[in-house]
Amino acid sequence: MMATRKTPAPSGRKKPAKDKALGKATPTIPSPEPERSGDRPPTGGPVGVTEGNQRAKEGAWPVVPLSEVVEINSRAGDDKLADDTLASFIPMKCVEEESGRFEPLGDRKVGDVRKGYTPFREGDVLFAKVTPCMENGKGAVMKGLTNGIGFGSTEFFALRPADRLDANYLFHFVLQSSFRQQAARNMTGAVGLRRVPKSYLEQQPIPLPPLHEQRRIVAEIEKQFTRLEAGVAALRRVQANLKRYRAAVLKAACEGKLVPTEHELSKAEGRRMKDENKRPKSAASSSSFILHNSSFESGAALLARILTERRQNWNGRGKYKEPAAPDTSSLPEIPDNWTWATVQQLAAPEPNSITDGPFGSNLKTEHYMSSGPRVIRLQNIGDGVYVDEEAHISQAHFERLHKHRIFAGDVVIAGFGEDPPRSCIIPEALGPAIVKADCIRFKPHSSVMPKYMNAALNSDTVRKRTKGMVHGVGRPRLNLGEIKSIVLPLPPPAEQTRIVAEVERRLSVVEELEAVVSANLQRATRLRQSILQKAFTGELTRPNEL
Repeated sequence: MMATRKTPAPSGRKKPAKDKALGKATPTIPSPEPERSGDRPPTGGPVGVTEGNQRAKEGAWPVVPLSEVVEINSRAGDDKLADDTLASFIPMKCVEEESGRFEPLGDRKVGDVRKGYTPFREGDVLFAKVTPCMENGKGAVMKGLTNGIGFGSTEFFALRPADRLDANYLFHFVLQSSFRQQAARNMTGAVGLRRVPKSYLEQQPIPLPPLHEQRRIVAEIEKQFTRLEAGVAALRRVQANLKRYRAAVLKAACEGKLVPTEHELSKAEGRRMKDENKRPKSAASSSSFILHNSSFESGAALLARILTERRQNWNGRGKYKEPAAPDTSSLPEIPDNWTWATVQQLAAPEPNSITDGPFGSNLKTEHYMSSGPRVIRLQNIGDGVYVDEEAHISQAHFERLHKHRIFAGDVVIAGFGEDPPRSCIIPEALGPAIVKADCIRFKPHSSVMPKYMNAALNSDTVRKRTKGMVHGVGRPRLNLGEIKSIVLPLPPPAEQTRIVAEVERRLSVVEELEAVVSANLQRATRLRQSILQKAFTGELTRPNEL
């Protein structure tokens, strides 16, 4: 849970194994690979876009420019549509990446969308032309349109195939990663809003087998994709189950249900009275005596000690101000010898133990360099894990922003984005670094484990309570004051150690399985492109099958 996220190495299938941490058999990771017919997929570079295909080379299939068999952004007949005619409305967000699936955003009257939108009709192929939608594979064959017509984003090309070109064949051709990669290299326009020129698209060669062969190819592609997608769906289910299990582990950790509490162990191990002759006789008085005479430090005693040290060691600006105690009236019950505390109460007694990054002109994108001290940004804060996305500034700039420094072992909390308060631990090998705006450095007191704080902050229990503080429509945010006031359950020190050990033991199993799932999902993407590559080199259907 606390490690830096790394790219997983591909791994094969594993046999089911009983895992005590999960409490059930470790699931077999399904393979995404479809059944194959004939030879293995080719492993060479992109084909079908710049080289043509093997059958075309042999003279079996002609290769023609798209402009010969495709009309791009045709508006023929639009002027004959009545203004009150209903049409499907499909903005960019309604089209999925690579799958070809889409969901119209309702219907619109033609008169309302005739200007400012791209028209298309049943059987046209939508192909995104703008970055990053084109690179991500946004496209679809238009089917089931209201009155057979639709309007959508001007960032779509509407490709209308001629009678000798099957629409699904065209869709699969332009969705090849090799086709999209080549198109990306020929985009024009400003950075961040680059587009594929229409003239470029018109010039691209497409293999053109007979129409019946195109349909055979499409049928084989879709058969293979159906098998592949079944494997991918199974992987997604495993992924979702692992996510739910991770959340359940953190929830149990923060409710005192993951390991025996210190109070329970004190009774089981006989850590009771120092003088056996003074043991109370009644059960009730015995229980009370245990709470006051056990050899462990309770959460309340720990918090009191932390606050005392803060007052005594204060060396900040001005007079010491006691952190506000949390309102516990609406908080759930926690185990005996636990207590509630705010992030601010649990911070180390030193300046800038809770601090956010510089705002405005103090740190801008143009300040970033290829090397130097690191900048911790929102991209680095995963769901409980550190993500190693690099950004650097100069040493001189780093020195000017020294009050925003963050150190190995600190907790960094995202004040912006989905599911706040997302957090992670800064790894040992990071070196000199500062936090950026919306990234809050939190150094816990030396008697509080940073790994326990990280587990608590990422638990659904804490996130649900914090949800009421989040502000910003569509841009959820927590400011520094709100993060300081987040309330966390505080167990005794010894119990924190056991909780962290058990969380890491269980989540290490989850992380191993997640790595296998991720590797197989990447493999599925490669297999999908291999199928398309075989299709447009004439290898997916055999000549003797014609």
